[in-house]
Amino acid sequence: MGLGGQETSSFVSDFLEKCGGYAVLDGGFATELERHGADLNDPLWSAKCLISSPHLVRRVHLDYLDAGANVIITASYQATIQGFEAKGFSKEEAKALIRKSVEIAIEAREIYYDKLQSRRPVLVAASVGSYGAYLADGSEYSGNYGDAVTVETLKDFHRERVQILANSGADLIAFETTPNKIEAKAYAELLEEEGIDIPAWFSFTSKDGINVVSGDSISECASIADSCKQVVAVGINCTPPRFIHGLVSSIRKVTSKPIVIYPNSGETYDGLTKQWVQSSGEVDEEFADIVIGKWREAGASLFGGCCRTTPNTIRAISRVLSNKSSAINEDA
Repeated sequence: MGLGGQETSSFVSDFLEKCGGYAVLDGGFATELERHGADLNDPLWSAKCLISSPHLVRRVHLDYLDAGANVIITASYQATIQGFEAKGFSKEEAKALIRKSVEIAIEAREIYYDKLQSRRPVLVAASVGSYGAYLADGSEYSGNYGDAVTVETLKDFHRERVQILANSGADLIAFETTPNKIEAKAYAELLEEEGIDIPAWFSFTSKDGINVVSGDSISECASIADSCKQVVAVGINCTPPRFIHGLVSSIRKVTSKPIVIYPNSGETYDGLTKQWVQSSGEVDEEFADIVIGKWREAGASLFGGCCRTTPNTIRAISRVLSNKSSAINEDA
């Protein structure tokens, strides 16, 4: 729906008010695609299903809507023009596939609404993965792109995809799993240079609870997001739950914008073997209780899950947040 005449600063606060003070995001997308039988051993990862099995993409969106999600994130994380061209698609075909990721999500929302008597607020967030995600070599989890990759390199890489997604009908753009401050700076400059008029959020990833995965300070990265007028929320994704509380506290010190949190299950991804290892993840109810026990009090207001979380995780988060909201209203 874009910004239209609405102030950027009020976009998320107005949405949160409609949702009851908090919002629930969806969970792991590739996790669910694989559970439904998709083979994602491919450089395109979940974006492969935009080609081979769009019905599964729609099904996963619907599963998360049924679980209580107020925000569904498109299957465009690893959908790039360059990646599709490497698979033999023309540039126009690649653009169409990127747009298709949003069309499927919007269609799922309409199917879901058709089943309900009333419409609860649901936003479609167009996912933009990092340059490292396109490389498909695990560098999105190290943030080390080498000296040859500059802010200008990254802006040129992302420019056309961001333009397509900004005009696709999505409600906002989610720049996800951002591994370093150079990419955050590229995103911020790109949004300004291209006059992108729909809201965005920047979410970063960490492996130590202090810095983003490159070693850059989370405070510096969040400050870049805070200074960008198109950015309406800042947060953390694909990070073990045990690190979230400290990261939320660090982000809150440098921004008053809403904080979005969607950690992974607690497992660690090995970019070389392309496997998740050493699980220390909480079961769904415990995961959801942490949302209330720590992260909400620390300042976060949008909650979901990333890799290895499921509709059951999101259902538990939605239920716990609903119970908490009801208790607050009764006290009032």
